[in-house]
Amino acid sequence: MSVDVDGLTHRYGERVALDGVSFSVRSGEVFALVGPNGGGKTTLFKILSTALTPSSGTARVAGIDVRDDAVRRRIGVVFQAPSLDGKLTVGENLLHHGHLYGLSGAGLRQRIGEELARFGLTDRTGARVEKLSGGLQRRVELAKSLLHRPEVLLLDEPSTGLDPGARRDLWDALRGLKGVTVLLTTHLLEEAERCDRLAILHKGKVVAIGEPMTLRGEIGGDVVTVRSRDARQLADAIREKLGEQAEVVDGTVRLSRDRGHEFVGRLVEAFPQWIESVTVAKPSLEDVFMSKTREVWS
Repeated sequence: MSVDVDGLTHRYGERVALDGVSFSVRSGEVFALVGPNGGGKTTLFKILSTALTPSSGTARVAGIDVRDDAVRRRIGVVFQAPSLDGKLTVGENLLHHGHLYGLSGAGLRQRIGEELARFGLTDRTGARVEKLSGGLQRRVELAKSLLHRPEVLLLDEPSTGLDPGARRDLWDALRGLKGVTVLLTTHLLEEAERCDRLAILHKGKVVAIGEPMTLRGEIGGDVVTVRSRDARQLADAIREKLGEQAEVVDGTVRLSRDRGHEFVGRLVEAFPQWIESVTVAKPSLEDVFMSKTREVWS
């Protein structure tokens, strides 16, 4: 396994941020950590990237315990906050990063050329980083993180601040990596959908893990979504009159129901004055997230 976490626990004083977390990431996977704010994914990322020492339990990356400084040569890290020097050129940023890993001379120049070519940055080698768009800067970050040829690439919210086009380019680049295991944190479920597998963290525990399609299949039935001028009042009425477990999500009423298309007629008949529109769909990753964390969004 490229990443192996076993019984990982971390406390900030009396607060438990991670509570016996265990999971593994297979070599070559693109794996996502998702969860609501405070779920523990940032703490876990800090531990895996060696920025934080766990209170107890073990975490091994590329076969090395994260407490061992040797692990840093086996991982590449892209933090959410930019780590580039904006006053230096793209090439200079990579050059100085290579020096930190003991690289120099023709070997380093060759690696810089390879990484710039991989991310379509060859023509930007002499450009100052501060002049680049957010998407191009993120590509430089990726090139820098892979310069020492790590086995595992750790990314913290990699698409933060990127427009849809730049986000697509980022994912094309990640999917184009060969022989590198990618573990990322994200709050965007459409990003998690692109991954081979994902783990949902909630209150410091792994509450679900698996392939996106498999997790969606665990929900079963259909998802009925209702738009109403007063979603909360309608949800209360559905629970009281029809006995269904209705929730308010993003200003709409949502519930899971077998044979949802048949239930719609009963719903409209019961509340014709409150319903603006109704849709029936198969469960999404958002529905899995809601089910596993029991978070009500409004």
